[in-house]
Amino acid sequence: MTTAVLAMAYGTPSAPDGVLEFYTDVRRGRAPNDEQLKDLERRYQAIGGVSPLNERTQAQIAGIQRALDARAPGQFTVFYGAKHSVPKIETQIANITAQGFKEVIGLVLAPHYSVLSVGEYIGRARKAAEEHHLASIFIERWGSDDTLIEALAERLVEAIETINAISTNLEIVFSAHSLPVRILELGDAYPDELEETARLVSKRVGLTHYRTGWQSAGRTPEPWLGPDLLILLGELKEEGFDGVVVCPAGFTSDHLEVLYDLDIEASARARELGLAFIRTRSLNDDVLLADLLSRRIIEARKHLHTVQSPE
Repeated sequence: MTTAVLAMAYGTPSAPDGVLEFYTDVRRGRAPNDEQLKDLERRYQAIGGVSPLNERTQAQIAGIQRALDARAPGQFTVFYGAKHSVPKIETQIANITAQGFKEVIGLVLAPHYSVLSVGEYIGRARKAAEEHHLASIFIERWGSDDTLIEALAERLVEAIETINAISTNLEIVFSAHSLPVRILELGDAYPDELEETARLVSKRVGLTHYRTGWQSAGRTPEPWLGPDLLILLGELKEEGFDGVVVCPAGFTSDHLEVLYDLDIEASARARELGLAFIRTRSLNDDVLLADLLSRRIIEARKHLHTVQSPE
């Protein structure tokens, strides 16, 4: 029997009429009010009605499967489980069990670990695996993997070369999805992991300066990690920069947080400020990403089997 792999992602509505159900799930069963719902629907409409995340994730899953088949033919079967849309993480664990698998390797299609992000996916998958008596192991973080650094550096160089034609004083900002500040009280290393990715990519590219920033903060009263990217753009202008390249290092796919929050909202803010603006291309189904994850999966299975083996 092959080993099951559960690749997990946030999920997204598959059609405009699914936004309410999706948003209610994101809010842990609390339906949004009319204003909140209309705002999210407006943002989806701005990028074409639906996010391409489902399509992009399926392409990533297929790429990981091809990479595994090349490295270890016939030994792995990759499944997709979503946090907030179908197929849900728990549904896929049940499906994996029903198909006769005895072990599962789980990973989230995001490189940096936080107890409130990747940790929640893994917690749900681990609980479901235990309920179905599946042996399991999880890949928690890969933000400093050399292959990821290579892929991000390649995109950053491309973006810098493009914007250099219209910018003479350029700043680079590495971004990730903001999280509530309370993660810091838990000793969460999420900000440090983003900083490490930024440091390694900058070293690879040969940058003399850069900074990190946060985007897509939730619409809740509690404080979120900062500086927020939209505020940071204003600070860059005040500091004398005339251009900015954003590398959304915390994301792997084109989706709402990239196509709206960066390509529309942040881009518009930059224009208001007179800043040249560009963001690096998303990884999507790049073969480097598939190669990285397939290698990590094979390493994880070796560790799983070592743990399972009697002394």
